[in-house]
Amino acid sequence: MSNKKKQKTSLNQQQYQSFAKQKEIPRPVVQNCMKAFLVGGTICFIGQLISTFYIHFFKFTEQNVGNPTVATIIFITMLLTGFGVYDRIAQFAGAGSAVPVSGFGNSVISAAIEHRTEGFVLGVGGNMFKLAGSVILVGVFSAFIIALVKTLLIQWGVI
Repeated sequence: MSNKKKQKTSLNQQQYQSFAKQKEIPRPVVQNCMKAFLVGGTICFIGQLISTFYIHFFKFTEQNVGNPTVATIIFITMLLTGFGVYDRIAQFAGAGSAVPVSGFGNSVISAAIEHRTEGFVLGVGGNMFKLAGSVILVGVFSAFIIALVKTLLIQWGVI
């Protein structure tokens, strides 16, 4: 703790903070980073396998295989979350399971599962996009603005 913060805290607060620091369990940062890296990498590897599957069997190109791959990963994540498997993966991996697109699918379906007792419309429908709604909104709005700018630049002959 810095000296400025020590001056602002009372003696009891300082004693408590030193006591809490002694009792705090040390975090295995390197181990957690390795778990996150391995699980996140495995999720991305599975995504690459799905992309290769779509390219090989369904004749997608590398330019347009992204959308079905992302949809498939989100669908698989939602199934695993529904069966309670993804929660165990997330507890083990931490950010390694939250950073890929699978974390998005998990956040959407977790909110839906949590509020299903309130009914399908007000519970599931109303709460499903609490966390993911802002991501969807910003993504759609950004895509609209970029498409508008690109259309105007094409019309003006810039590109």
